[in-house]
Amino acid sequence: MSNSALISIVDDDQAFRESLHQLVMLLGYTVESFASAADFLGSNLLSETACLVADVQMPGMTGVELHRRLVAAGRAIPTILVTAYPDEAIMDEARRNGVVCFLSKPVDADYLDRCLRSALQRSMPSEDNS
Repeated sequence: MSNSALISIVDDDQAFRESLHQLVMLLGYTVESFASAADFLGSNLLSETACLVADVQMPGMTGVELHRRLVAAGRAIPTILVTAYPDEAIMDEARRNGVVCFLSKPVDADYLDRCLRSALQRSMPSEDNS
């Protein structure tokens, strides 16, 4: 499968970020990775990003805060949050704010694939839905 949709990954853990980057590429997507929310926000890829995969707990700005900031700025990029420390309250708040999926580390490849497909369906223009 080849998909030109850009998946942007934001995670401060370099080893996990590189591993996830490789996995998403193997699933057939175009991928860019960032070490922080600030790096992602400062990039020229915001408008090209079809789906954001962000770590919940990062220094500076959490994945939840990043998603909230994007929505407030009118850039509701379909978002998947990933965490090593699942928290029901954070998960519930994230879902209420429109997060597509909430994944626990280590990430299950099949579940990630389903989440990416769901996120990309949300970002498709209505004329492309068949």
